[in-house]
Amino acid sequence: MSSGWPLVGNRVNHYRLAMAETKLDVEHLFTLALEVGDTSNGVIRNGPTGTRYIAPVTGGTFSGPRVSGTVVAPAGDWVHARPNRTVHLDVRLQLVTDDGEAILMTYQGIGVPQGDGILSIRSAPTFETGAEGYAWLNDVQAVGIGTSDGRSVTYEVYGLD
Repeated sequence: MSSGWPLVGNRVNHYRLAMAETKLDVEHLFTLALEVGDTSNGVIRNGPTGTRYIAPVTGGTFSGPRVSGTVVAPAGDWVHARPNRTVHLDVRLQLVTDDGEAILMTYQGIGVPQGDGILSIRSAPTFETGAEGYAWLNDVQAVGIGTSDGRSVTYEVYGLD
């Protein structure tokens, strides 16, 4: 019985799925620059899986070929610092376009510290809006590639085709 999946191999019990594509087609959505506020009042130490930091996002901008604007409050990141020094991000941002429309951007991601103190970040944003002109974002799964120095975060955000 065939599963419909392409198979590789010549032994009945030793089949593997064929290798998936290694490159993805993407569309650059925007560059996102965030300002991070003081986290000292939002620290939950020694939780069952590490330390949690609640980092307020105090503002920012986003700029791209189809959508641009500012990041406004409320916005923040519920960072989980893991014992291995990586961080898990859980972010909610309110984007306001240059023409005044509101878009909710949410994402989770992983940050890995680099030797120079910079955090390398990979994230998976999604969007929610009722604005007709930006409704196309409701069906976009995006990827974000970014860095943080602890006071600011910058991402290049791409939509998967």
